[in-house]
Amino acid sequence: MNEPVIDLTTISAVLFDTDGVVTDTARGHAAAWKHVFDAFLRGRSTPFDIRDDYLRYVDGRPRLDGIRTFLEARGITVPEGSPDDEPGAATVHGLGLAKDQIFMAQVEKYGVAAFPSTVSLLHELRQRGARTAAVSASLHGRKLVTSAGVLHLFDLVVDGNDAALMNLPGKPDPALFLEAARRLALPAVRAAVVDAALPGVEAGGKGGFGLVVAVARDGAEAAELGAAGAGVVVPDLSELAVRGRVPPPTA
Repeated sequence: MNEPVIDLTTISAVLFDTDGVVTDTARGHAAAWKHVFDAFLRGRSTPFDIRDDYLRYVDGRPRLDGIRTFLEARGITVPEGSPDDEPGAATVHGLGLAKDQIFMAQVEKYGVAAFPSTVSLLHELRQRGARTAAVSASLHGRKLVTSAGVLHLFDLVVDGNDAALMNLPGKPDPALFLEAARRLALPAVRAAVVDAALPGVEAGGKGGFGLVVAVARDGAEAAELGAAGAGVVVPDLSELAVRGRVPPPTA
């Protein structure tokens, strides 16, 4: 494993996933998924494991992909349905709508917090000339970053709305991260990806990015994140040093 450093003589931009990296929302997502899946699974299968099932099948994926992946693992098939389904209906869309409803109710009630160490890193990167982007599979990515009060620390946000408009595949495909690099007018090799989920780390590796940093909070999945393609694994971004400075653009 490499030294936990971002070297700005070779990296000009850092692309941050949001959940579990920028915003402290992963636990809220997991709790909402457990509420929805446990109600659906009653009489069909064992309850949703809020840690293992969440990390293995749902975390880091677009909402509907997470439902498909988890149900497939349980050997359960449901209709796709449509965005007009009732929240909680036994369809992919119905389950997704129920989860979205529960999670956003939590956000409205309690707000969203940003990790202080991530905020400090963002300030340091920008002071040293690096550009930054928030990248999220969620349709609410921009709203969550705004609610956390850190939108001004990013040059751009690419989220699930962009994926839907451009028909981009979700992680572990690198399309969202590559779109952020494209908008920053940088080749992938000049950008670093920071993610806390296995699909995001895999996406960083597949996309040919110059550095992939995995955040393994509480030691969760550190070995798997390294095996998935992370060049650096840290328990918190306070452990990640920044070296050098991005040269100013030439006239």
